[in-house]
Amino acid sequence: MIIVTGANGLLGRAIVEELIKRVPAAQVGVSVRDPEKAREPEARGVRVRRGDFDDPASLAHAFEGATQVLVVSVNSFGEAAARQHRAAINAAKAAGAQRIVYTSHMAASVRTMGGHADTEAALRECGVAYTSLRNGYYATSARWLLGDALVTGELAAPEDGPVAYTSHSDLAAAAAIALTGEELDAMTPALTGPEALDLAAVATLASELSGRPIRRVVVPDAEYRAAQIAKGIPEPMADILLKFFAASRQGQFAPADPALARLLGRSATPLQDVLKGAISPGG
Repeated sequence: MIIVTGANGLLGRAIVEELIKRVPAAQVGVSVRDPEKAREPEARGVRVRRGDFDDPASLAHAFEGATQVLVVSVNSFGEAAARQHRAAINAAKAAGAQRIVYTSHMAASVRTMGGHADTEAALRECGVAYTSLRNGYYATSARWLLGDALVTGELAAPEDGPVAYTSHSDLAAAAAIALTGEELDAMTPALTGPEALDLAAVATLASELSGRPIRRVVVPDAEYRAAQIAKGIPEPMADILLKFFAASRQGQFAPADPALARLLGRSATPLQDVLKGAISPGG
């Protein structure tokens, strides 16, 4: 049985959808913190069990009978994320899984990126075959970074660098392929969208899609941080945002790798297509 963690999240749900196109639903199980939110896949034959990375006993039950476990990375950061990921890796090994697949990040070496570097180290040391899917930066983040630019006409943010934004749907398909088809060993190449764009290019795309002029404005890091906190963003998250801009300036998210397109057998989805679904003309 293939077990998918975090299946109530955007990426996890999409991966389950891709999986049940490829294998019978009865061969798929999900590990979720709130089973009540997973009734739709359960009704389609997917096994649903409660699993919490902070509760080893729940993971033992959720992973029972697993041949493979897909560990979808959590929304925590740093050591907290690495600790939770290690708990899932240990539980998958104890359950007898023959392979552990993990949704890592193209910039796994950046220590702020969700504890990916520490998790990949845990995978190397776990003694079980593994695949670390080094996913590109989520394209939905570009819409979030636009903020209220569609209203103000200004995309105000610190100096940035190009980012190879990647769609959830493409990454979900890649994960399903890794679990059911072509075997990917160890660390994958960066699984990215077809081009790397900076925020000036994102502003241009948003202008074209909305029909409203949007100007890219570079602001100092400290000013941006203060503005985010004033909007209610917690200080630790504001600091992480600044680290994103710093890492993008260093080119950490820039390489647009052809590996994802080769794996999918088609072109990867461009950011324009993702924004098109989120931005309507005049809005």
